[in-house]
Amino acid sequence: MIKIAKFGGSSVADAEHFKKIKAIVDADPARRFVVVSACGRRFKGDTKVTDLLYLVSAHVKYHVSCEDLLKDIGQRYFDIADELELTYPIREEFAAFAERASTGGYSTEELVSRGEYFTARLMAEYLGLPFLDASKVIAFHHDGTLSMRRTTELVEEYSQQAGFVMPGFYGATREGQIKLLDRGGGDISGSILAKCLGADLYENWTDVSGFFSADPRIVPEAQPIARVTYEELRELSYMGASVLHEEAVFPVREAGIPLVIKNTNAPQDPGTIISETADEGAAEPIITGVAGKSGFVAINVARDRTKPRIGFMRRALSVFERYNVSVEHMPTGVDRFGAVVQKEDVNDSLYSLVADIQKEVEPLEIEVVEGLALIATVGRNLRGRAGISGHLFGMLGQAGVSVRMISQSCDEINIIIGVDEKDFELAIRTIYRAFSDENGIVKVADLDEPSTIDLGLASLTK
Repeated sequence: MIKIAKFGGSSVADAEHFKKIKAIVDADPARRFVVVSACGRRFKGDTKVTDLLYLVSAHVKYHVSCEDLLKDIGQRYFDIADELELTYPIREEFAAFAERASTGGYSTEELVSRGEYFTARLMAEYLGLPFLDASKVIAFHHDGTLSMRRTTELVEEYSQQAGFVMPGFYGATREGQIKLLDRGGGDISGSILAKCLGADLYENWTDVSGFFSADPRIVPEAQPIARVTYEELRELSYMGASVLHEEAVFPVREAGIPLVIKNTNAPQDPGTIISETADEGAAEPIITGVAGKSGFVAINVARDRTKPRIGFMRRALSVFERYNVSVEHMPTGVDRFGAVVQKEDVNDSLYSLVADIQKEVEPLEIEVVEGLALIATVGRNLRGRAGISGHLFGMLGQAGVSVRMISQSCDEINIIIGVDEKDFELAIRTIYRAFSDENGIVKVADLDEPSTIDLGLASLTK
């Protein structure tokens, strides 16, 4: 059995976390392939090594001294090596790196990648595993896009080893030019490795015990989700429930490899298993989770009934395309539609965009509604069940939350509402508590009666 164990920045922050990782890896012989991020925050107010390296790059670009920054970064690694009594010549290696970095000898991408590189070098020695530089196996095209075919071929060359430690976040072109994945790309590196090795499980180790059914900062009683499908994960991640990089799920999903989110600080916790389907026959929650985010704008466009209906919406939407603005949701009526967009996407162009819509379709009216928050109630057990929406909206009404927009996907795994930003947290708490008991445990759906949900309200059943 092969398990890919990827440890995020918070899991490799200092020597104490290195010790926790060793205990985790030693506890299971299947954990032979390890991927690590750069050292993360050690405490509140601390700075990630990756952020410090980006700052070094900016200092070099503007000819500002980065000596103190490099000293701080180096000391992070020296402290780990000293406490764990490692023999890797980190002081000499880092001194050579710092000298070249301070004189502009690296591209930004190569400079930043050294955070993962040095972390992995120390981790490899501490775990007693070979070090494999990601630049040897994670292959990029010259334009910065990943070459999955060539990466698979290169990984297979090393797959016969008993295991290795590989830095995440970067790879290289055929010419040896270092390229970075997106921020959080260490998760993607682990997922790519899992697919290429045909792993049985991809473990993503972080500082939380999986996905929670709601943000614990808003709903203190929210519980970890035991199992979530990739489809549900996509919906929750889009709405801000981010524990791992969104792109990290695609390689393992394509390969049919389950992914589990685990807590480095509490390895005994079961975490959250993410797979293509849920366990058949298992007790299923009514909802999987509630997530949301604020910062949306709705642009509502009403058709002048003297104008043709055909092509009206297409021509209006073409304006958003010209402005490179993604329309997130689009509630519609007979002669009216709303385009919900992220405020940050139209901060500098909102009035020009509205003016161009006016010119393009000559609408009866255009209304701009700012200060919107979107909230998604997500669950595979929402499909075909009577009473869910009625209960949800009834509870929101009792709480005094005005619903400004309603949308549901055609596969019925989510219900999305728009509310005023001032009602954002109240709405999330209300929805979560509408489907959970007094202990915060989400109620279980009756799988034998797919068209009913027992919420303690007989009037909600067919």
